Amino acid sequence: MTTSLIDISLDTLSIDTLRLLAVDTVEKAKSGHPGAPMGCAPIAYALFHKIMKHNPGHSKWADRDRFVLSNGHASALLYSVLHLTGYDVTLNDLQSFRQWGSRTPGHPELGMTDGVEVTTGPLGQGIAMAVGMAIAEKHLAGIYNRPAHNIVDHYTYSLCGDGDMMEGLSHEVASLAGTLNLGKLIVLYDDNLISLDGPTDLSFTEDVYKRFEAYHWHVQRVADGNDLAGIEAAIEAAKAETGRPSLIAVRTVIGYGSPKAGTSKAHGEPLGAADVVASKKFFGFPEDKSFYVPEEALANWRQAKERGAAAEAEWNKQFASYKAAFPELAAEFERTQKGDLKAGWEKLIPSFGVDKKMATRNAGQTVMNAIAEVVPELFGGAADLTASTKTIFKPGANFHADPAGRNVFFGVRENGMCAAVNGIAAHGGLIPFGSTFFVFSDYAKPALRIASIMECHSLFVFTHDSIGVGEDGPTHEPIEQLMMLRAIPHFTDFRPADANETAAAWRLALERKKPCFFALTRQDIGVIDPAKHDLYASVSKGAYVLQDAADPQLVIIATGSEVWTSLDAAKLLADEGVRVRVVSMPSWKIFEEQTAEYKANVLLKGVPRMSVEAGATQGWWKYVGLDGDVIGLDRFGESAPVATVMKELGFSAENVAARAKALLKK
Repeated sequence: MTTSLIDISLDTLSIDTLRLLAVDTVEKAKSGHPGAPMGCAPIAYALFHKIMKHNPGHSKWADRDRFVLSNGHASALLYSVLHLTGYDVTLNDLQSFRQWGSRTPGHPELGMTDGVEVTTGPLGQGIAMAVGMAIAEKHLAGIYNRPAHNIVDHYTYSLCGDGDMMEGLSHEVASLAGTLNLGKLIVLYDDNLISLDGPTDLSFTEDVYKRFEAYHWHVQRVADGNDLAGIEAAIEAAKAETGRPSLIAVRTVIGYGSPKAGTSKAHGEPLGAADVVASKKFFGFPEDKSFYVPEEALANWRQAKERGAAAEAEWNKQFASYKAAFPELAAEFERTQKGDLKAGWEKLIPSFGVDKKMATRNAGQTVMNAIAEVVPELFGGAADLTASTKTIFKPGANFHADPAGRNVFFGVRENGMCAAVNGIAAHGGLIPFGSTFFVFSDYAKPALRIASIMECHSLFVFTHDSIGVGEDGPTHEPIEQLMMLRAIPHFTDFRPADANETAAAWRLALERKKPCFFALTRQDIGVIDPAKHDLYASVSKGAYVLQDAADPQLVIIATGSEVWTSLDAAKLLADEGVRVRVVSMPSWKIFEEQTAEYKANVLLKGVPRMSVEAGATQGWWKYVGLDGDVIGLDRFGESAPVATVMKELGFSAENVAARAKALLKK
């Protein structure tokens, strides 16, 4: 088939320009995925040119529609769309695709490319974050909208492929989205029947449409991926369905227009020079020109800038009217959109007395509820463990029943919950959290890693943090999880030693505006006297001297509940004349941010050191040195009462003291 540019409609010309721009982008890089962009170009055109409310001149406009490319390997499609519609993505950026230092990495990254909403690539994460964005939109609308003043009124769109549908994560979040009636979530499914290994029927024969209907979604099918009118009509019908999220399955042809069309060979590698020429011939484009954008097509695409500017200007007028009618609400909306905390909010953080032991999970609940009114943007819930992780606002409405409610019941969906939390954070206007038992952070690891790559303000509250879980046994007693999560770049760890360190950790987690996790105890532990220590200042250094002795002979470094074991051991050693400094280290990440001088002053160079932590020993040697000692666990736990488990596995004051004396004899 050969056509002429003058013989085709402006819509077709614009779509084909997008296709071939993506093809050239991949071809020049000698790396990438041309097939999905060629097949999905009409979907992208329908969204970005015809339907979506967005402003290429201001990619962070608060009430824009959000678009998430869940099949992030199709990034050449997104980058080409962003260039054509007028975002700050140049032809040079496209020509630098997948190269060192470029703004167009192999998979979309938040903060790297103008117009990219979230980091995607690991399949399933994108659709999950889109669910989070839709949750955020619904909640913010429930808080701020008033009759005749809908200042939060936008849609979340996601494009996904068969790989997303195969991932278990998509099942989790699709079920959640249907349960939460996310009527402004619209997912377009690139139903092309091809995966990397070949036809999808090799491994994927389920009825996706019935599956989503069972999840209480509104489901439509477009039989021809080139049927632009059909795609538009389906999207408009999805927008009209206000009670359910929508799935639009579009039967596309991967690599459409190329000799590799309809095969897996079009998926994950450049077409090759000969097939690029053949593809351009198919579409009637100049065969000898790369990155060719016809003037008429560019002018057509760039209408998005004018329309977007006009839409934002109209919203600004509406917001000015809203601000006049509801000044306090408007001020709060502006503050939270900026990510600023309310002045003086930290004054409501409670201080805990030493008269009663307290589990740090309970302290966390007390802190959350104490600051609830002054940090209204704090929003989230647990993976069916609210009563155990103590992460619920009291009083507080259920988000499912009332969109303004702050308590989200995520169900047993740890990965889905944490990925949705990332979407909420990326949306803006909220500080979201998700919670579960620490051992189940295993299920959520992909989402925790994405949070850290994006450096978004996602908070994760993990309780039942050690073998202190006791009777539940090794399946529920985390061992390696703490070190695993500490190993993730940009992820701030908090394992506080008491209620007051927990309060300080919550303050820091809100102030840092970065992804953070808490590891909190199930069992009651002692409380550090706030009259003797400025716990906020101390925790803000990551580690500090909790108890000292003149001219220490030994430094014991501990975290969490083991700080108390270490203090007891220090007392036993003191009775034998051994001078011990006890260091509490609630955050490795923050301690590593301190100056070399501070770290040396705390850990005392030249003095023997040992660490005490009920988890994997790997990593502690950098603090204690090869001549030091590490009391930890390189085995799984046991099922028994907590006191028995702790004693039998070496976390008694007597064992710590004995190991300390042995270290000093070396």
